[in-house]
This record gives sequence, C-alpha cells and structure tokens, in this order.
Amino acid sequence: MNKPFCGVTYLLISLVAMNGFGEHNPGKPSAPIRNVNKNAPAAELKLPAGFSAAVIAQDLGAARHITVSQTGDVYVKLAKLKDGKGIYRLRDTNNDGVMDEQVGFGDYPGTGILIKNGYLYASSNSSVYRYKLNEKQEVVNPDQPETIVSGLREKERDKSKSIAIDNQNNLYVNVASDNDACREPGTGKGLMPCALRDTAGIWRFKANATNQTYSDGVHFAKGLKNVVGLDWNPKSNTLFVTQHGRGKFDDFYPQYYTPQHSAALPAETMYELHQGDDAGWPYIYFDPVQKKKILAPEYGGDGKKTGGEKNISPLAAFPAHMGPNALLFYTGTAFPEKYRNGAFIAFHGQNQPLNKGYLVGFVPFKNGKPSGPWEIFADNFAGIDLAKPTGPVQHRPCGLAQGPDGSLYVSDDLNGTLYRISYSGTATKTTASAKKK
Repeated sequence: MNKPFCGVTYLLISLVAMNGFGEHNPGKPSAPIRNVNKNAPAAELKLPAGFSAAVIAQDLGAARHITVSQTGDVYVKLAKLKDGKGIYRLRDTNNDGVMDEQVGFGDYPGTGILIKNGYLYASSNSSVYRYKLNEKQEVVNPDQPETIVSGLREKERDKSKSIAIDNQNNLYVNVASDNDACREPGTGKGLMPCALRDTAGIWRFKANATNQTYSDGVHFAKGLKNVVGLDWNPKSNTLFVTQHGRGKFDDFYPQYYTPQHSAALPAETMYELHQGDDAGWPYIYFDPVQKKKILAPEYGGDGKKTGGEKNISPLAAFPAHMGPNALLFYTGTAFPEKYRNGAFIAFHGQNQPLNKGYLVGFVPFKNGKPSGPWEIFADNFAGIDLAKPTGPVQHRPCGLAQGPDGSLYVSDDLNGTLYRISYSGTATKTTASAKKK
C-alpha cells in the first residue's frame, strides 16, 4: 500500500512548526544526556537583545518546578530527594546575586510547587500538600504540612502532578496516562473505549480543603495524555496547559507512517481549558503540517482521516517531542511590552529532525489569546551543537517562575542549575557561571 504522505512532506514539518529553522536530519540519533562534571561551565545562553542571564545556584539535584516569594526566596521542588529532602528554599543573604543559603524540608519527591494566598503548595507524585507561610513568606511548620489531596494515580512513568490555582481557590492537578496510545499490550490495536481517559487529564479540587481524594474532585478536562505545564491566565481567567504528545506511529503502522513521521509527529500542543472539555487523546492527534486533528491509526486512521470534530482544538502547536514541561504567564513590567501577559514555555526535550531543543520558548498573547507564532526566547541550555554533538547535553529546562522584580527564573532538572534572566536593554548573549560558596 502506498503511504498517504511522501517523505518529503514530513521532512518539511520542522520548517513549518519552527518558523524557518535550519536543516534537519531525522535519521540522526538525539544527543546523549548524562550528568556532566559539576565544575564544567554552564551553558552559554542565547537571548534576545537586551537580556542577560546568570546562574544563581548549582548542584540542586533534579530541580523540577519552582516558585519565587515576594521577598525573593526561591522554592525548588525536586523529583529525587537530595539529602533526604524534596523541597529547598534558596536565599541570597548578601545580595550578591548568588543563592548562598539552602534550607531543605519535605520528605517526598515530586514536581509541582507554587505560592498562593499565604501558603506554599507542593505535590508529590500522588498527593498535594500545603505549608503556612509567615510574613517573610517562610514556611512556619516545615515538618507538618496539611494534606490537600492524596491517592492520585501514580505509575512508573509520567507521574508528575503539576498544579495550578485560580482566584476562586480551585486547585488544578495533572494526572497523566502511562500508556502513550492506549494500545492493547504488544499490539497496535487501540483499546476502545480507553479506560485511562477516566483518570487522565486535569482534576479540580478545593485549594483550602484538607484530606480530599479522587471522589472529592471534578474531572475538569479529559483527553489529555500528559500535561506537565499548566498555569492560570489572569487575563482570560482560564486554565492553559501544554501537552506532551504521543510516541511512535511506524512500529505497527509502516504502511502509513515512516520513522520520519514518528520523529515529526504529533505536535506538542497548548490548550485553553474549560470544565468538560475533551482534547481527544488517544483517539486523535494534532498534525502541524496539515493543521488538523487526525484520527489515530490505533482507531482506524491512515494519516489522512480527520477526527475529533467534537473535541477542542489547540491554540498553539510546537515541534514534536520537545517536552513542554512548564508554562508561565508573564505578569511583570520589567520585560519589553511584547512579553507582557504572554506565555513562556520550558521545553525539556529535543526535536530530532530539527536538532533543536532544551530551550525556553515564548507565545505572544493579546486579550488572553495567542496573538502570533511562537518563538525561541532562551536557547542553548544544552551547551552543545545538537546537530553535531561533541559531548553530553548539559542542562534541561524544566521549571519557570517570575521574580518580584519581573525577572524570569529557569530550573534545570539534569544538573540542578538555577538561572535568572533579566532585562537591561544592552546585553544579547551571556555565559552564565556561578560563584562557589
């Protein structure tokens, strides 16, 4: 049987999705990722004119999401315990731009963390907790958090419980699927119905009620495979999320898809969510070349058949397999006008056809909606040429936070580096390095 798309079409996919990036090689393996020497130089970040970056902390471990208090302290959630602790409060005690004080607490790994209404909220891979803050926004009883939600689904993969809170004290929690395409084990046949849809997606709980379980929550939105990035948009008063797309297509469906298709599909996607929304996973995926919702091959698709007419459509699409791990709406005034109320996204992975990844992107917004194509904001966290790698990837952006002065903080969960990006109107590029304390 002839393939529905010629290889050339999908070799052009990256040029469409990435707004004109250079050549790519879909057959080349991705650059290796492993820990590097802690004394190796940090990545030389490439930034827009006027921006500069500095490393303000290193060796934090698997630093996932982050939040910054109004006093400038940074709270970091770790995916793996460091010295028995899963949360660290970082403080610059002498105002030299480097975090020289670290206080650890919390005996659980996880991803989600944020400050809201006088509390620090943090998630494990199955629960959400909160800690009361004092007037200095320090945790009052670090060993005695309140349990907000427990018993959330946790499997061996995609177990991060990212969180967001709106202005009505509603807590939103991501619960991912652990099966990319909801296939029957060892086959390319899709399960129908896919029972994982009943648990995966976004769940809503009360942010100020303790000891809640699944039965207390509302399945706010479904048809989402894995949403690691989510944030409340204060302009539209709605929840926005960034979804990790599914994996391979060609393993069981070579008559329709080549390895090149699997490297270029599907798009990573951004959605605006309302209660009851269904994004269609696993029955459909979004094709960035055709710019359509396409029926998945596990459910009768051939790469051409559209589907999901009743499902919501993404408001933005990004190159496949880039791993959008954090979403942050910028509400400050320190950055130029174009960035205000727009969305920053931390991309944790790599698109192999483009040889691009490990970067922070930006989507401009106007009146609470995307108003233009996405662009690269901070690049080269990898620290190497991904097209011709000569060594390992050095850093993977994972978390984003806005400081009280409007600066942007970025965490790295590969080597535990923490960056601060600021705007001065002069610098275009900087090699960030941290002082050792």
